[in-house]
Order: sequence, then C-alpha cells, then structure tokens
Amino acid sequence: MARRHAWHDDAACVGLPSDLFFGPDREAPSRRREREAGAVAVCADCPVRDDCLAHAASFPEVYGVWGGSTEAERAAARRAGRGAA
Repeated sequence: MARRHAWHDDAACVGLPSDLFFGPDREAPSRRREREAGAVAVCADCPVRDDCLAHAASFPEVYGVWGGSTEAERAAARRAGRGAA
C-alpha cells in the first residue's frame, strides 16, 4: 500500500478518478495530452500543489501528473539537474 502524506487529504484531486492522473500503457499521444491537460488544470489551484510537486521530485515519481507536472516535464527537469519541473 502506498504511503499517505498529511497533505493528501487537502489535495484538489481527492475523490477524482486516478486514471485522470495516470494513463494506461500505450496511451495515444493525443489522448495523453488531453488527459494531462485536465489533470494539470485540477492541480492549478490545488492548495497542496507545492507539497505534491516536492514529493514527486524527491521520491522521484516517474509516472503520472504530480503537483501540476507531467512525466515528461519531471524527466526533463531530472536530466537538467533541477529535480522538479
């Protein structure tokens, strides 16, 4: 079972389907862009966005949208040595 953090309970995504934030294997690129845009929109006004993004950077989370950042954005940030997008 995944470890829960105190900030999870205050996240804007609480109660939303996880498939908005985590796509299926071999997801079509156009569908991925649409799904990720929807997830990032949820994150935009989230009160714990910074905590979520910090978690994604430090763990690191390589799948899904976390703290308003996509998998590709976080991978680019890691390659650039920034840790998070």
